[in-house]
Amino acid sequence: EVKGIGNGLKEAPKLMDFLDEPLPGVGTYEDFNTIDWVREKSKDRDRHREIASQSKESTWALMKSISDAFSGWLLMLFVGLMSGALAGGIDISAHWMTDLKEGVCLSAFWFNHEHCCWNSNENTFQERDKCPKWKSWAELIIGSNDGPFAYIMNYVMYVCWALLFSFLAVSLVRAFAPYACGSGIPEIKTILSGFIIRGYLGKWTLMIKTITLVLAVSSGLSLGKEGPLVHVACCCGNILCHLFTKYRKNEAKRREVLSAAAAVGVSVAFGAPIGGVLFSLEEVSYYFPLKTLWRSFFAALVAAFTLRSINPFGNSRLVLFYVEFHSPWHLVELVPFVLLGIFGGIWGAFFIRANIMWCRRRKTTRLGHYPVLEVLVVTAVTAVLAFPNSYTRMSTSELISELFNDCGLLDSSQLCNYANVSDIERGSNALPDRPASHDVYTAMWQLALALVFKMLITVVTFGMKVPSGLFIPSMAVGAIAGRLLGVGMEQLAYYHHDWVLFRGWCSPGADCITPGLYAMVGAAACLGGVTRMTVSLVVIMFELTGGLEYIVPLMAATMTSKWVADALGREGIYEAHIRLNGYPFLEPKEEFSHKTLAMDVMRPRRSDPPLSVITQDGMSVEEVETLITDTSYSGFPVVVSHESQRLVGFVLRRDLVISIENARQRQDGVVSTSQIFFTEYTPPQLPSSPSPLKLRGILDLSPFTVTDHTAMDIVVDIFRKLGLRQCLVTHNGRLLGIITKKDILKHMAQIANRDPDSILFN
Repeated sequence: EVKGIGNGLKEAPKLMDFLDEPLPGVGTYEDFNTIDWVREKSKDRDRHREIASQSKESTWALMKSISDAFSGWLLMLFVGLMSGALAGGIDISAHWMTDLKEGVCLSAFWFNHEHCCWNSNENTFQERDKCPKWKSWAELIIGSNDGPFAYIMNYVMYVCWALLFSFLAVSLVRAFAPYACGSGIPEIKTILSGFIIRGYLGKWTLMIKTITLVLAVSSGLSLGKEGPLVHVACCCGNILCHLFTKYRKNEAKRREVLSAAAAVGVSVAFGAPIGGVLFSLEEVSYYFPLKTLWRSFFAALVAAFTLRSINPFGNSRLVLFYVEFHSPWHLVELVPFVLLGIFGGIWGAFFIRANIMWCRRRKTTRLGHYPVLEVLVVTAVTAVLAFPNSYTRMSTSELISELFNDCGLLDSSQLCNYANVSDIERGSNALPDRPASHDVYTAMWQLALALVFKMLITVVTFGMKVPSGLFIPSMAVGAIAGRLLGVGMEQLAYYHHDWVLFRGWCSPGADCITPGLYAMVGAAACLGGVTRMTVSLVVIMFELTGGLEYIVPLMAATMTSKWVADALGREGIYEAHIRLNGYPFLEPKEEFSHKTLAMDVMRPRRSDPPLSVITQDGMSVEEVETLITDTSYSGFPVVVSHESQRLVGFVLRRDLVISIENARQRQDGVVSTSQIFFTEYTPPQLPSSPSPLKLRGILDLSPFTVTDHTAMDIVVDIFRKLGLRQCLVTHNGRLLGIITKKDILKHMAQIANRDPDSILFN
């Protein structure tokens, strides 16, 4: 007992053990550091055990343990409600502001075009888009909507509104929240793998991202709001985590919430709750236990329900692209579906290469110094080229909706304006195949131009300093290509229904080919080519469109697109952006096939000075502080002595600094010559010697070790599966060196002939 010796040694009773009193700041992480998954999980297990043992002692403790178990579900409920409400607000505002570029509703300026004309009794069925209450800018300014002058007036107003919206978006991002730009999914993947980017999921980022997302989508740029909604939902998850101590204090637990929040993001973006859960599992999450799966499911359900209650599209449906195809597909059609898959894969691989080249240019040349100018120029080019073509003038999600649409009797769209055949029996709403009229051929030309325009402009748009998603533009490219192919097949079947191909199932006067289905399959193929999603994509597509019986065509196109894209380039767009930004992300899908050993990768190398270590006793405060000042390592191995080099444990630099500072302030007699002990018992000190410092509490006694002959592919696997920050290398129990996550990433970059210094962070 320390007090027994205390009579002889005055300082002894004041000896502090940091196990007894946890220090604020010990065990937390600095910005741009990787978390220690193993330590966080064992911390949570200890907390759990303590609560469980206390719950048997009193009713109050039992209540606390029940509330602790329930807090996860409560948090999911809040995340779902908050994200659903924000998504509804974003949808409604974006619709209104997109229509503002073309005109305004006189009866109530906050109505968009569709809602304005719903309330109007004067509009006719043929011209349902034209109603007296909705005035275009030309009508308001010069009193007429006909003639070249009115057209020019509308054109100028369209470009001016687009420039205003995009200027506001880029200025707000630049001034208040630089992290709000882009889609956010690459960073969220990195954060979920255990990396810390402070402020990326903070209040300011959430606020600015929500506002600028509406502005960016309304400006008519070739981007979508779906990817950024994942970032918005993750911000909600991170902010709400602060309400619960369990999640506030544990980084690994917080990442479980963020995984569920990513699912919520897709759930509200597409109205696809199950697709969202699968997206989080397949594409974003690094660690996804069963418990997170259930909680993601619950949160996605709550979010979808909230969005449905807000009813942003005014049609009591969750989704923007609801379709009802009535005709079945035929086996022969798998050939064009697979062709669409090939197109999607080729376009995906081309897009990733072109976009990464452009983003690298932005980073390395002077282009990157003028983000506001770049956004304004791209907006001006987009608006000027988009206005003359009605398919590029409308918002991208509206365009996809029109392309997915199956032509019924009541459709007024130019795409459905086929030549009328008078002897058709009009028994059902589904019309038989008909010859294409002049209108349809005009629409085909416009769509072909829109396809080229979208393919090129999206390359430059994605990655600018405004919130920009990639789902909707990729789907638009695929949907246009699919619709063109679908109409081509339809006309082929109409004029050649006696061919062997069509004879069995395409009798004249029957409805055999659905162009809208081709658009849907094409959209899935292109989105799959860019992001490399498979299972989640198919589920999102059939939840999005309600086309349950078309799962096989969707699967065929998605798989083909993934194979083709993988053959042309291994990584999807998000992985490519992670690598471009140099985030320390160990890709779980990447194979490590080289025959290197742990000793080839560990530091110090043969020519380097020996490893910086701390001995378990005998070092003074001054010596340890000098070691900390002279090196920039994030932690130090603790050994028995410099001679034996037998490993005792590992101590983090941050914990050491905080503990020594704290001891100097709070513990009497700690000076530069005080001895630091990591041993269990402090040996008796001489009365004249200064007060010792006992730091066993901050020592990790079970650091991960491998031997120097461990194969590197096994080490990489250990790092991936356990989420390690570092691993110590030993030989016959003696410490040889250390391997960090950064060493592994640099080693993999060297093997792939890339620049190993592109990995930025420690």
